[in-house]
This record gives sequence, C-alpha cells and structure tokens, in this order.
Amino acid sequence: MDDDQHLMSAQVENEAESAGETSLRPQWLADYIGQEQIKRKLSVYIQAARSREEALDHVLLYGPPGLGKTTLAMVIAHEMNVGIKTTSGPAIEKPGDLVAMLNELHPGDVLFIDEIHRLPKTVEEMLYSAMEDYFIDIVVGEGPAAHPIHFPLPPFTLIGATTRAGVLSAPLRDRFGIIEHMAYYSQAELEKIIFRSAKIFAMPIEPTGARELAMRSRGTPRIANRLLKRVRDFAQVAGCDAIDAVTVNKALKLLQVDERGLDEIDRRILHTMIDYYHGGPVGLKTIAANVGEEMGTIEEMYEPYLLQIGFIARTPRGRVATPAAYRHLGVALPSD
Repeated sequence: MDDDQHLMSAQVENEAESAGETSLRPQWLADYIGQEQIKRKLSVYIQAARSREEALDHVLLYGPPGLGKTTLAMVIAHEMNVGIKTTSGPAIEKPGDLVAMLNELHPGDVLFIDEIHRLPKTVEEMLYSAMEDYFIDIVVGEGPAAHPIHFPLPPFTLIGATTRAGVLSAPLRDRFGIIEHMAYYSQAELEKIIFRSAKIFAMPIEPTGARELAMRSRGTPRIANRLLKRVRDFAQVAGCDAIDAVTVNKALKLLQVDERGLDEIDRRILHTMIDYYHGGPVGLKTIAANVGEEMGTIEEMYEPYLLQIGFIARTPRGRVATPAAYRHLGVALPSD
C-alpha cells in the first residue's frame, strides 16, 4: 500500500465527530490508556492475524457509553494497517444500505457499527453470511422477474459496539470471535487521560486539578475530556496559568457536578426515589416519567454509574435507593 492509499484508508467516515474530539484519540494500543487486559489480548490477536496476512476475527465491544469503544475500533484498524468505515445501527435502515457499505471494503478492512443492537432484523440477518462466509445473497427485480444474486465479499473485520449486549440475538453474538467487556476506568487511569488531553490542549494542569477532575468523571474518559474542556474555558477566562483543584471546584460547581460526579439528572433520579417513593422499590418507567427523561436514556446513561457506586440497587420489584445515596444527598434514612 503506497502513502496516498494509506492516507485514504486511515480516514474515518464519522461526520458526527469534531476535529477536537478526533485529535484526542490515540492511534496505537501502546498509547491507549486503560482496559489493560483487553489490550494485551488484542495485541496477540492482531499480531497473529498480521503474521498470517488474514483479516482479524470479528470483534464485539460492550459496556457503558463513553468508555472508548469507538476509539479502540480505530486503534485496531490502525494497528492492522487497514481502512475503517464507521456507522451505527440506526443509520442502516435497509439491506441496501449495508450492501453499499460492504461493497466499498477492501480486503482486511474494518467495518465499525456502533449501537449494533439497534440494527433492523432484515439487516442483521444479512450480516450472518457476510460475517461467516464473506458473501451476501441479494434479490434483484420484482415479481416473476426477481432472482437472487450471489455477491462475494473480501475478508473483512466487523467491530460491533453496544451498551446492551444482552439484547443482541444469539445468532449475531455467536458470530463474533472476540467478545470483550469495557470496564469503568480507575481514578489513576483517568488522571493519565486528563494529563494527556491537557497537553494536547496546551493547557497546563496541576496534579491536584487532574485528581479532582478524575474523581468527578464517573469512571468515563468521554466525561473526563468533556469536563476538562469546560474547566479550561473557566481557567482561560479567569486568567489562570494552570488548572488546579480550586479552579476545577469553581467550574464544576457552576456546572452542577458534585464531588462524586453526579449531575442534576442523577440527583433528580435519586430524589424521586427517596422523596416520592420512600427509597423504592420503584419501576424504571415511573422514574422516567417523574424525571422527564426516556427510559432508555436513564437505563443506559445514568443507571450504570449509580449501580457501580452503590447508590441504587435492582430488585425484582424495581429500583431501590441505598443508604449510601441517602448519605450523599444529606437525607435522613427512614426509621423503618
């Protein structure tokens, strides 16, 4: 592959990303912070596939949003020295959309599908033969003139990302040779990410500032980078030479992000359970109606972290606020 072709193959077709976000993404596994076990295994799989001159086996990455699934897919493509095309489940509305994407792939290329659990059933079924045997059968024409066409595909790697692995159908899930769960990041890992991003932003940050930001980032790199951008705005307007803990505290107080990383919606969820339903059990549908958010938004974006830090618990009858949630909100536990 010559230089021009390599540059073309390295392009990522994701119009939703801004240039600033893209610049924060590492390109190599060695530069990717966190998810150490996954990186070690992927390093072996990638090295083996390259030595055999084969496409990497299909990869499924699952876990809460913002943990770096898209970034890791791009790193895999870069390590394999192949092109990558990115899309999402809702964007592939009909089989023809999938055919068009698969037709543009070169041998070894990566097709990344975010929110793969939201693929239409007809599209998902077409993926089965594409993933397993590298072909698709399409029907051309209508009525008596309709006839199937066998359409061979080059060997490729499908990387799927989802926040809801449990809703994937068994036939689709079983066709992924590599299945990895993305875990929340430790505070130390988030501090490293914040230092790296601050360097890219050319905004000095003190260890106290990085530590305070990491504590409030919900174990999630995307949130850490988003908060860093906003704190940088406050620091620049205030004329600060570097971001310290005082600057972080002032900025995040205005943003209504507390010391555990909870924002206004998190606190409304907890207050709804405690103030109106005596701490629960309360159903997700009831919580969503009171908070004014969709059930899926609460279940995928807010609930995982509240479960992780032990502020809510799931029971067969619904969600329950734990004593830790009462203490955090400064609310007295009920006497019973």
